Amino acid sequence: MSQWFERCRKYTITDAESGFEINFAGMNFTDADLEKMAPLFTKANAGIAAIENGEIKNPDEKRKVTHFTDRINYCSSDLYKAVEEFAAKVRSGEITGSTGRPFTAVAVNGIGGSALGPQLLQFAINGPYWNELSAEKRQNGLKIYFLDNTDTAGLADALEVTDLETTLVINISKSGGTQETKNNMKACMDKYAAAGLDFAKHACAITMRNSELDNLARGANWLKVFEMAESIGGRTSETSIVGHLPAALAGIDFKALLDGACHMDALTRNPILTNNPAYMLSAVWYIAGNGKGNRNMVIVPYSDRLVLMSRYLQQLVMESLGKEKDLDGKTVHQGLNVFGNKGGTDAHAFIQQLNDGRDDFFVTFIEILEDAMGAPIAKGIDMGDYLHGFMTGLSNALRNKGRQVIELRLNKVDAFNLGMLIALYERAVAAYAELIHINAFHQPGVQAYKLASRSVIDLLTSSEEKLAAKVPFSGTSAEFVQLLALPEEKEYELDGILAKLAANPGKRVLPFSIERNWNNDKGWVFTIK
Repeated sequence: MSQWFERCRKYTITDAESGFEINFAGMNFTDADLEKMAPLFTKANAGIAAIENGEIKNPDEKRKVTHFTDRINYCSSDLYKAVEEFAAKVRSGEITGSTGRPFTAVAVNGIGGSALGPQLLQFAINGPYWNELSAEKRQNGLKIYFLDNTDTAGLADALEVTDLETTLVINISKSGGTQETKNNMKACMDKYAAAGLDFAKHACAITMRNSELDNLARGANWLKVFEMAESIGGRTSETSIVGHLPAALAGIDFKALLDGACHMDALTRNPILTNNPAYMLSAVWYIAGNGKGNRNMVIVPYSDRLVLMSRYLQQLVMESLGKEKDLDGKTVHQGLNVFGNKGGTDAHAFIQQLNDGRDDFFVTFIEILEDAMGAPIAKGIDMGDYLHGFMTGLSNALRNKGRQVIELRLNKVDAFNLGMLIALYERAVAAYAELIHINAFHQPGVQAYKLASRSVIDLLTSSEEKLAAKVPFSGTSAEFVQLLALPEEKEYELDGILAKLAANPGKRVLPFSIERNWNNDKGWVFTIK
């Protein structure tokens, strides 16, 4: 028996019940490396148990972390039943919009995990062309669109193809104050009002009790307000109400997703490192990156339906593990970079670098065994066989060059298996956070950028007020800084603000007009009239 095959047998974890299989043999570690980590995993196992026992595991925000345990009983909860009942009434036409016409589409308004999780599930289960299917083929499942940024292009694109009269808007924000979500909500309110439609009869909210959004929605008598738990973060919310409502409206079996997640939760409660796929994932991440994230994580699913997996894991892994301070307040600058593509396509994209470029990564291939359809190419060879051949060939080629590889295998893309994948990575992230002694459940860097952004918006509003009294004026951004008596270091920020205003004539309500013209001697010159 070859050494490679023996290593595969030794370091492959298989769940015969689901068909899940993960092979760590292609990663550079030894038994001695794992034995050395045993004390760390004794501690990590206690940390995961503490999460599931309801201890405070987000000390910065003094919160419990309940996404593992809440999903165990979610299907028997009143909230689950309320979502299923509401979705059934919307899909059947019993609940309608303000004009009495049944809903045919839903716009999910959220950012980060509030959008990425539902997008991943929708794309994986219903596919990229769901909205083009007839209502009959969709079995009255709603078309689904996502507003996941504060870019007007995304909003305009969605509005272009939706009929407001038959579109439901789900606004998702745990805190209720997420600015990007508020922006899209305000814009939608204005569009519905301009169309003569009562937005309240087209709107739902998912938020915490007594949040800004909760108070707004209840005060305006929106169609429905669903409560979100404070103890579940956005990036770990897909198996909660956040993932449930969009899935139910689009006809996805959410219980199957939960069953898959709970099945993986059970597999990953095993305290023995080499029998626990989440612990092994965290162990090889740690060893490969010297406990500092010194290697990039490359995610390559060999499935078109899982193309969003790398984007989903970017948020889950990077927001959870990218931290400046550890739990003791020590500066550590931890994190794991995540990038990826879909298998097959990747061979014509970044595989050249993975094969011949910098050896600064480890790659996880996700293979789906079941083909969506038969597509014979030659005698005894099907189209899906080529996908398998490409993956195995690439894996072999990378390993032969000393590059590090993990191979994960599932029988098919369905809600159960996607639930398993989501839970696997959630638990691997939690375990890795225990290894490196950081809080995986807060996001101080996100809050820092929000505060910095607020200062730019404050400069915009204060400058608009002051400029109205200075009309007419023409000059460079440096001259505008002097005109407004601003600190010199604000020149670059003000230049960006003036450029933005000048690029949008007629799209802003301003007490002046502004133009930007290039001057060969001075550069950009702004003129207000």
